[in-house]
Amino acid sequence: MTGIISIPSFHKVFLTLILTIIIGNLSAQSKKTYWQQEVKYSMDITMDVSTNRFTGTQKIRYKNNSPDVLTKAFFHLYLNAFQPNSVMDVRSRTISDPDSRIGDRILHLTDNEIGYQKIQKLTMNGAALNYEVNGTILEVQLSKSIRPGQTVTFDIQYEAQVPIQIRRNGRDNKEGIRYSMSQWYPKLCEYDRDGWHANPYIGREYYGVWGDFECNITIDAAYVVAASGVLQNAKEIGHGYAPEPKTKKQFLTWKFKADRVHDFVWAADPDFVHDVHTTKDGIILHAFYQDTHDFVENWKELLPIMDEAFTFTNGLLGKYPYPVYSFIQGGDGGMEYPMATLITGHRSLSSLVGVSVHELMHSWFQMLYGFNESLYYWMDEGFTSYAETKVIDHLKKKKLIPGQPVPNPYEQALKGYKNLVDRGFEEPLSTHADHFAYNTSYSISAYTKGEVFLYQLIYVIGKEAVERGLLDFYNQWKYKHPNDHDFVRVMEKASGIELDWYREYMVNSIKTIDYAIDTVVTNANATGIELRRIGLMPMPVDIAVKLTTGQTQLYTIPLDLMRGSKNTTVYQLQPDWNWVDPTYFLEVPYPTSQIETITIDPDHGSADMNRDNDVWPKPATPTE
Repeated sequence: MTGIISIPSFHKVFLTLILTIIIGNLSAQSKKTYWQQEVKYSMDITMDVSTNRFTGTQKIRYKNNSPDVLTKAFFHLYLNAFQPNSVMDVRSRTISDPDSRIGDRILHLTDNEIGYQKIQKLTMNGAALNYEVNGTILEVQLSKSIRPGQTVTFDIQYEAQVPIQIRRNGRDNKEGIRYSMSQWYPKLCEYDRDGWHANPYIGREYYGVWGDFECNITIDAAYVVAASGVLQNAKEIGHGYAPEPKTKKQFLTWKFKADRVHDFVWAADPDFVHDVHTTKDGIILHAFYQDTHDFVENWKELLPIMDEAFTFTNGLLGKYPYPVYSFIQGGDGGMEYPMATLITGHRSLSSLVGVSVHELMHSWFQMLYGFNESLYYWMDEGFTSYAETKVIDHLKKKKLIPGQPVPNPYEQALKGYKNLVDRGFEEPLSTHADHFAYNTSYSISAYTKGEVFLYQLIYVIGKEAVERGLLDFYNQWKYKHPNDHDFVRVMEKASGIELDWYREYMVNSIKTIDYAIDTVVTNANATGIELRRIGLMPMPVDIAVKLTTGQTQLYTIPLDLMRGSKNTTVYQLQPDWNWVDPTYFLEVPYPTSQIETITIDPDHGSADMNRDNDVWPKPATPTE
């Protein structure tokens, strides 16, 4: 007896059929593990410039691509934040370091200065819905649930008042721009694998559903309107989009269309100058600004410079996929939206280009990836800052803007992050954006530590792998709401190096890096170098040994957790440093008499907290 069981042929066929069905179902399920919701907005608004109020109707076609049955829906009503005792007002008055643009200004708004959105009618598939307005969130109880795969239509009628410009949106900003209309309409909250994201608006940024927008804006004909997307009726409008029409009207309806975006912005002012420029890649650039200030010439130089910025970034991050982009004077600093940005305009050329480049880089790291900015704000702002630094350095090298390139343009980010650590109020990047104890902690974490996260990857996996990974990320994750796991996985594949340890330390902890040259021992033919890990975050280590002949020998010590090393012909590869070992011994084939200096991380590729112990002999004066 061999123990082999004989199966009749009929049973074999039946078993094969069952296995085929099971495998097919598993395969189908695996293909459906990623999903995202879909939306289409059709909006009509009429603005009364004498009262700063507008009425709006919007039809929202919403497809539930999730595997869940939805019994509720939530909408953002951002304008309600600009009322005394709103969550934004209270947060600003109770946090120890409020945004100076907000302070206690909301508390003192009068009835005709506040913002609001009042819902007058709300239906789904024609049936009235019960709802409750809870500050900046509209909570809707669905009369009929939305099943997986089902598409429904919401119809909303509302009245709104544009507040005095305080934070991002509003009227009559400090430079006299009449309307900065960002985060201004009833916006469907995002529903993803973690459920609804109905975060009250305290002044941070946003997370939205991918979709198509058609927005018709009726306003006094004297006003020039700038917006996301492409103007569909330019011949009726004129105002720089086309030759002026012969017939003059009291009001104009501007019809804009923006496809495959997750938000819509517009601005309007009767004194806007409108410049147009077509890039080498065929993108139509618009600039809207007042010509009544001393910075007009800087605005007139902006678009050709941004042409070069687009060309360079297309090679760095992937091709910009939209047909237009607008740089619009407005808002309270700089803020990105699909195909457009609002930026204050009274700036030097360097400042104007700097803010324009930063907001443009968001076209990749927020407009194309749609990060949840409550959780992955540091990926948006930090990766944007990384790209901005690279683009500005390129523009300086091309002599298109003032200033000289520096050896390492990321030194400022490294210093900024160290400053956050030294001040002692760093919080993990896993902290929800709205719940930082200090605004300063949020800002430095988002912009600076986020930038360091990406820049420092070059030190870990190499420049070529990072550049390849950024393009792979674009090809794999544009239009898909990726998170930090998705990004790190792309970088792992691009480099062949394990990076889960890197993400965990940088995102989930506030442990820092500090490696030191502990002792240097010599004999007749070699020098022994004992290195010590002082900081709690382990890293690979690069060492430069400069000889008295002027030559420099470079060594790289991988971290064992990497399960590999960066691909380089410049550094001599050494055995791994086990992360649990506090010390590491490196021997180099030169007597100490032939060595001028030994330096850890000579190019400052890592965020080492103490550069003084990175050098032998120890410098006479502390390094910055």
